[in-house]
Amino acid sequence: VQLQASGGGLVQAGGSLRLSCAASGRTFSNYVMGWFRQAPGKERELVAGINRSGGSTYYADSVKGRFTISRDNAKNTVHLQMNSLKPEDTAVYYCAASVGSYRSALYDYWGQGTQVTVSS
Repeated sequence: VQLQASGGGLVQAGGSLRLSCAASGRTFSNYVMGWFRQAPGKERELVAGINRSGGSTYYADSVKGRFTISRDNAKNTVHLQMNSLKPEDTAVYYCAASVGSYRSALYDYWGQGTQVTVSS
C-alpha cells in the first residue's frame, strides 16, 4: 500500500492542524492505520492508531484529549485532527499502515513525512 501524507505546516501554540493521509494500491480496510512523529534528536513515537473499522483508537498520553484520529474506508483516507497544539508537538509526522495491531509501534508501510512546527 502506498501512503501520501499532507496537511503539515506552521501554527502558533494553541492552534489546530489537520493531517491527512491518502492510501492506494491495496484494500485500505485491511490495514490498521497510525500516525507517528519524530522530533529532532528523538526516537519516532506512535502518536495515534486506529483499527480497521475505525471503532477503536489508541493515543499516546502526550496527545490524549487534544488529537483525534479518524478514517474513511470509502475514501481510503486517515486523518489526524490536532488541537491545542504545543511547541513540543513540533516534529515530522508520518502515517503508516499495518496488518498487525494498531497499538503496536511495528508498522509495515510508511508514507513520507509532513512537517508540523508549533511556535510559542
